[in-house]
Amino acid sequence: MTVSPALVIFDLDGTLVDPAGSITGGIAYALESHGLPVPDSATLDAMVGPPLLESLGRLAEVPADVMPAVVHAYRKRYISEGMAASRPYPGIPELLDRLRAAGYHLAVATQKPEGLAKKLLGIHDLDRRFHSIHGAPDDETLPPLQDGKASIVAAALGVNHVPSSRALMIGDRRHDAAGAAANGVPCIGVAWGFAEPGELEALDLAARVGDTHAAGDAVERLLPLDGSTRAEVRATVPETAEAPTCR
Repeated sequence: MTVSPALVIFDLDGTLVDPAGSITGGIAYALESHGLPVPDSATLDAMVGPPLLESLGRLAEVPADVMPAVVHAYRKRYISEGMAASRPYPGIPELLDRLRAAGYHLAVATQKPEGLAKKLLGIHDLDRRFHSIHGAPDDETLPPLQDGKASIVAAALGVNHVPSSRALMIGDRRHDAAGAAANGVPCIGVAWGFAEPGELEALDLAARVGDTHAAGDAVERLLPLDGSTRAEVRATVPETAEAPTCR
């Protein structure tokens, strides 16, 4: 009997790559340049993860008539400065290499425009570690996808010819868990990203992990490569574990 590949789907910002202020700083710059108020730092942090249009409209209350100009200003700055300023979280390249060497297929599912996601991963030499990279439409003036991340996760499953029973999602926000759940895929939550206080604890996650080594262990436990039934294990961040800090 042929066993389907075991697929691990990663979120991008806040999971693989630390934006290092490039997203929040870029949003602040774009708002200021159009005479709009800049939200506090906690609100700016909450804007990392969801689609840009959604964050600008819901959290920054950007009027619809100036939205395209604000998006353009943000993206121009992000491309010229932000991508190079960001960096992989500690242990991420090693985690990806560990999983690839073991035989897992790897994919990215992000609400960042797909072209930018590929460029960002390429800048940090992460793109070659993935079998496929999936994101939102490159035209950011289009409305956000109605199903959030669901169709992006579905694309990763389809391109890699993997059923949901042979996949896991790894992410830092509720959007990741929701997109995975819509496809019947369990989600591992990581503690080093941009989740708001209590956000991960409120989700029905397969595991919560505090570092990349624990993430690798959770993948191997929950998604065995031999095709056996996925272990029904719940894990929490150990009391002594600390998420890596690199912002």
